[in-house]
Amino acid sequence: MNTFPKTDKLCGQIRIQQLYRTGSKFTAWPLRVTYQPAERTQVLIWAPKALYKHAVDRNHLRRLMREAWRLGTPPEGNYQIAFNYMDKQVQPLSVIQRAMHKAIQKIDATNHS
Repeated sequence: MNTFPKTDKLCGQIRIQQLYRTGSKFTAWPLRVTYQPAERTQVLIWAPKALYKHAVDRNHLRRLMREAWRLGTPPEGNYQIAFNYMDKQVQPLSVIQRAMHKAIQKIDATNHS
């Protein structure tokens, strides 16, 4: 998975609200992960304005998280997944990759149990 096409992005206010309302949640620091089964895998990547007032900082975090998603392996099965960045410090790509890998493993583990 070397790209992040539009079809893999979770869009639409109704879908996003439904994911946050009914999805399962857990933390893989520094990421807060919300997921639920879906027809195809779609991802929402979010950095909060409350923690990062400057758009350049939020954009940088989103870029790091997208890169971590692209470099990782997607979960088995199809899910809608939201990755929310929670740390007040900007972590390096390696830390975000490790957290995303842990999150995907946890999603796969709940799928198989």
